[in-house]
Amino acid sequence: MTFADTLNPAGRAPDPRAAWAPNRLAPGTIALIALLLIVATAAILTAMGREPICKCGFVKPWHGEVMSSENSQHIADWYTFSHIIHGFLFYGLFWLIRRITGLPISLGLALILSILLEASWEIAENTNAVIEHYRATTISLDYYGDSVLNSVCDILAMIAGFLAARFLPVWVTVASALAMELVVGWLIRDNLTLNVITLLYPLDWIKAWQGGA
Repeated sequence: MTFADTLNPAGRAPDPRAAWAPNRLAPGTIALIALLLIVATAAILTAMGREPICKCGFVKPWHGEVMSSENSQHIADWYTFSHIIHGFLFYGLFWLIRRITGLPISLGLALILSILLEASWEIAENTNAVIEHYRATTISLDYYGDSVLNSVCDILAMIAGFLAARFLPVWVTVASALAMELVVGWLIRDNLTLNVITLLYPLDWIKAWQGGA
């Protein structure tokens, strides 16, 4: 059963508040808006002084060493899984808003709003204030912000998560998110949950544990 299936339980008439509103924009238009938002985000990050690619001068499809100056500089890394989960969460958020309020939120609009949220986070995350906060409250002393390439790929990972949540059964989406959090947390002692805690309310024991204590 997918999120969409839960909107029309067997034996009940469809709830007009529950289903996604009809898309008023063609799929091509939605894709164009998404592309423009990503390009605009890349331009803003470049104007902020973010490196286009890793300072090492080349691009890797995967970089798995967290305690490294190349972390968050390439196409994918351990934090890519957090952005996939962002996509799961955004899909669920806008589905829930549509379900509760009946607002005319289409699937396309939900995707565009999700990209706006993710892009806003990428911009905020790469401000000097947030970078210095992470350096002060975690053991990531080599972290100086994401490359523009990495930020763009993070947004694409979120889109992949959003679209996966659209088609996967609810239990698979939830189980996938939990598995990613547990496996990544076990392997690198960091994940989306710990990242949020560190950002909002840093705890010394988490920093000590992440440092190997």
